[in-house]
Amino acid sequence: MGEFIAFIILAVCLLGSALLVVTLRDIVHAVLCLILVFFSVAGIFILLNADFLAVVQILVYAGGVSIMVVFGVMTVQRTQIQRSNSANSRFLVAIPVVFGTFLVAAITAARNIWTPANVPVPENDIKHLAPILLDNYVIPFEAAAILLTVAMTGALLLVKEVKDSGNKS
Repeated sequence: MGEFIAFIILAVCLLGSALLVVTLRDIVHAVLCLILVFFSVAGIFILLNADFLAVVQILVYAGGVSIMVVFGVMTVQRTQIQRSNSANSRFLVAIPVVFGTFLVAAITAARNIWTPANVPVPENDIKHLAPILLDNYVIPFEAAAILLTVAMTGALLLVKEVKDSGNKS
């Protein structure tokens, strides 16, 4: 019963903060709600005994992606943000599409016969992941790390050059 209550709390937190992400006008507050979405998903992963996925969710998404979004907001000038049209006419089209999609998913889920599988739950053993990543695939693993580092450095240099050339003119 405790897991069910924890799931309900996490699900309400997840859905509420996800709704705030798309409705808030201040981009910084939307990013903070996005971080709360990522932590709620990590909490659901913990309830599912997927500890590794929860840690990756927090490190990659709540840490990395959120910081990149904040840096992106910081590099955009405030005048560009204020000129964006937040009251979009597509909003009136989006509401029926979202509710229609939800209705189709709910009807499909209600018509399906859900039978529990008799498959034993696998042991949560992350010890096997490190040898696979660092023994068998060490070169691709390191190449991906170097590629991501070079890409981030290049993106920062490009943003800096664009910002510098914008200030001179």
